[in-house]
Amino acid sequence: MLKKKNSTTTIQTTGEADGLSVKAYKGDGTVLLAFDLDEQLTERLAGFAVKRVPPSGRPDFLLNRLNFKNMVTADTTPAMRKFTKTNEAPFQKFRWTDFPPLDKAGQYRYEVSAMYFKNKGGLKIGPTASVSVEVGPFLDGHSEIGFTRGYLSSQAYEAIFENAPFRPEGEKTIDYDTTPFKKQYEWLGYHARQMVFDFMKECVTNKNVEVDVFAFDLDEPDFVRDLKKLGKRLRIFLDDSKDHVKKGAMEIEARGILEISTGPDNIRVGHFGRLAHNKVVIQKMNGKAVKVLTGSANFSVRGLYVQANNVLVFDDPDTADLYEQAFEQSFADPSTAAFKSSEIAKGWFDISEAGMPPFGVCFSPHKTLVSLDRVVEEINKVDSSIMFAVMELGGGGKVLEHLRALAGSESKNVYTYGVTQTQKGISLYKPGKTNGVFASFDYLKSKVPSPFRAEWSGGSGQVIHHKFIVMDFNSYEPVVFTGSSNLAAGGEKANGDNLLAIYDRAAATAYAVEAVRLVDHYHFRTSMKGATSDKPLMLKTDDAKIKWWAPYYNEKNLKCRERKLFIS
Repeated sequence: MLKKKNSTTTIQTTGEADGLSVKAYKGDGTVLLAFDLDEQLTERLAGFAVKRVPPSGRPDFLLNRLNFKNMVTADTTPAMRKFTKTNEAPFQKFRWTDFPPLDKAGQYRYEVSAMYFKNKGGLKIGPTASVSVEVGPFLDGHSEIGFTRGYLSSQAYEAIFENAPFRPEGEKTIDYDTTPFKKQYEWLGYHARQMVFDFMKECVTNKNVEVDVFAFDLDEPDFVRDLKKLGKRLRIFLDDSKDHVKKGAMEIEARGILEISTGPDNIRVGHFGRLAHNKVVIQKMNGKAVKVLTGSANFSVRGLYVQANNVLVFDDPDTADLYEQAFEQSFADPSTAAFKSSEIAKGWFDISEAGMPPFGVCFSPHKTLVSLDRVVEEINKVDSSIMFAVMELGGGGKVLEHLRALAGSESKNVYTYGVTQTQKGISLYKPGKTNGVFASFDYLKSKVPSPFRAEWSGGSGQVIHHKFIVMDFNSYEPVVFTGSSNLAAGGEKANGDNLLAIYDRAAATAYAVEAVRLVDHYHFRTSMKGATSDKPLMLKTDDAKIKWWAPYYNEKNLKCRERKLFIS
């Protein structure tokens, strides 16, 4: 089995001064900052202030949603929310995730200060340490990873776009003008959207490129327009499961458009035993596959702008050829039996090429659970942490059984942090919680202004659409499992899917940062749901009976394990 490599990108950097340590983890345009402070320096600790120094422009402190004066409760509306600079309202936790603008990539410096309460009120600055990190889209050799924001329901979207509709109101169409929504789409789709359309631009503009596509949900207007521009250079395999052939399904419209431009002979439909669930675009030159895009994101409006998803691009002929073999098998014979009996479905294919992370890929449907067996094997070897974002934990199979058990277990001393979603809401798993913390969409509907009310109450579908697990991200031999597979036994035997195992520290770090980002985002919303005027969300003051930092130094508390894990 493939193991670690030395990544060509900087994964993490550290800084320390006067008993304060800081560590920065590089994500996809995101930075996870971890702090640590000698325990003897914690008396009267107010929290941590963080100043961001961008590559150009004005340095400024990061903002905190909480402060010492204003209460945040379930009745706090977006208009009432107040953000305060962290030198006045420091973070009362030992890590923070920063999300600089994607178009302002470069070398960032973060100056972190321990802040203390003064005797006569106010705050004073303590030890200060700085750390520098290259911030920007995740690029590592011939591989690229991107995430959507998954932040349609967020304070940020309300502040920037005033909760504007993300598609035309009224009857749903597949050919609307996306120009009025461009800024929203760029923000919501983030790097993943950019990757998809950069890839498609290459396909469209280079007339020597032929393109093969697996599509499940398919209704993003500009993506469909790009497919149409390819004409007869396109072959496409479309899912025809029940939701995609019922009255009003946009996939019917998409197929009609493409039948005119590319011809019916270049289109196949099928759903194997259940779903043709891949989301893949393959570039070919002279009949040979050279580059491939894959991931969890459907080529749809929800997939890129509503859901939390990831996209991967491998600029490698050997990798692209494996995906092409899966496509050729499906296109020639879309039956489940034929695919299960093919060579491409029999097991894992491992890739070890210069400029590429060591990884394996497995294509379903399978006769056995050869794909999930490797996942279980790695879970059983976990030493320190498991982080995940998985659409649904209710399915069958040993992988989901292990995640359900780990989410409430301390038996292996494994730090577990993840998010999953059911049709009723989002379940969040945090250390020390026997059951998942639950964030109901009913709450989001009642507390977030229109048009979210219409979206969350009337629009079915997932928001947490990721399918990834990160194991021992902070070790020298981590592994990430990701792709289109829902990691359930039934899906691996009945769906057309791909599952990747990536043995790379840079990739593991990026996915771990994504897991932390999502859990923290939705956990804050869950905390708001339970906050009342008697027990509001506020920063702890100097006279608080409970010292906010104490659990981080209690060896029996999982917050202590969290502090040590992220700073190690």
